[in-house]
Amino acid sequence: MVRAGVRTMHIETNSHLDVIALSVFAAVIVCWIAFVLVFWLRQRPPKGAETQRDRTATIGIGLEMVGFFLVWFGPLARRYFSPIVPMPRALEIVVAAITIGIAVASVGLVHAAVRRLGKQWAVAARLVEGHNLITDGPYRIVRNPIYTGMLGMLIATGLAVTRWSVLLAGIAVFVLGTYLRVRVEERLLRGHFGSEFDDYARRVPAMIPGIW
Repeated sequence: MVRAGVRTMHIETNSHLDVIALSVFAAVIVCWIAFVLVFWLRQRPPKGAETQRDRTATIGIGLEMVGFFLVWFGPLARRYFSPIVPMPRALEIVVAAITIGIAVASVGLVHAAVRRLGKQWAVAARLVEGHNLITDGPYRIVRNPIYTGMLGMLIATGLAVTRWSVLLAGIAVFVLGTYLRVRVEERLLRGHFGSEFDDYARRVPAMIPGIW
């Protein structure tokens, strides 16, 4: 009877953990849908408005995509709807709450940034006619809030679906790609806005307050 009771308790605990992991996965997927809609519904710049472009940022974009591919790639994922590492039930709940919080905050940050940029936003590193240096809204916190939000989505996705070692690799590749991309984009801004951008860059971190 004792052995049967222990077995039943073990099954119930695993079932509860599975529900937590499943909830996290569902929440992250919902956030990804919202993330995509932010860009799908954005304001689009008029044709022919571009004044300057640097295509070398494509390398950074490619590395960012590799980072996302690593955390989503099925063969590298852990067993579905399981915690990223074995942990007590209470800690599992805490990690789940943190993961969902990161995903929700990331979508909110990206939405605010894209909305503030308006027609100036683009995938490519470029300037458009009448380009303004945006320093308010989410740009008071970091100079590249969209990339900060993307990193947050990558971390939340990794916590939800992949192994911790793969998540670390994905973060490393993504950060390298973003570093290259930021260098190219900010070179364009520095060339166009000069000391105004330099003053802004001294006041506000690139992506992560207190780190970079």
